[in-house]
Amino acid sequence: MTSMLNETLLAQAADVLDRMRHAGVRAVTAESCTGGLVAAALTHHAGSSEMIEGGFVTYSNAMKTALLGVPPTLLARHGAVSAEVAASMARGALAHAPDADLAVSITGIAGPGGGSAEKPVGLVWFGAIRRDGEGSTVSRHFTGDRETIRRQAVEQALDLLTELTDAT
Repeated sequence: MTSMLNETLLAQAADVLDRMRHAGVRAVTAESCTGGLVAAALTHHAGSSEMIEGGFVTYSNAMKTALLGVPPTLLARHGAVSAEVAASMARGALAHAPDADLAVSITGIAGPGGGSAEKPVGLVWFGAIRRDGEGSTVSRHFTGDRETIRRQAVEQALDLLTELTDAT
């Protein structure tokens, strides 16, 4: 198995941190299918504590509710892998990280099992929000094995943090 945090991802994370440092912003992550890999990529770098507030790994629906305040009714109505839950995860992360300016969330199906016709393996939803309320959700359908899907999700989350930072 190759390292999940390869040189390309670590370089991308370093670029995000540099942009955040120059913009004077801090971020928090809320991760499900990536299991903390975005936070790990960012905090790999010395000095990242200036820009990274922390991260939440909320793999189960119960943890999404307990730690991020995602309403159980939202999970029941839309499922964990949805725009609505991704947005709620990002808002919840900001609410529980008072010094963060930006949040990115990830919820998806990394496989190899767990997919359905409506929500296939590789479907990942992202939430990205600034403390001022500006934000968005985006979905991607990644292909490959579990490791490849998770790596692509980390890349996308780092891209979203770059966009949020550059918009500040």
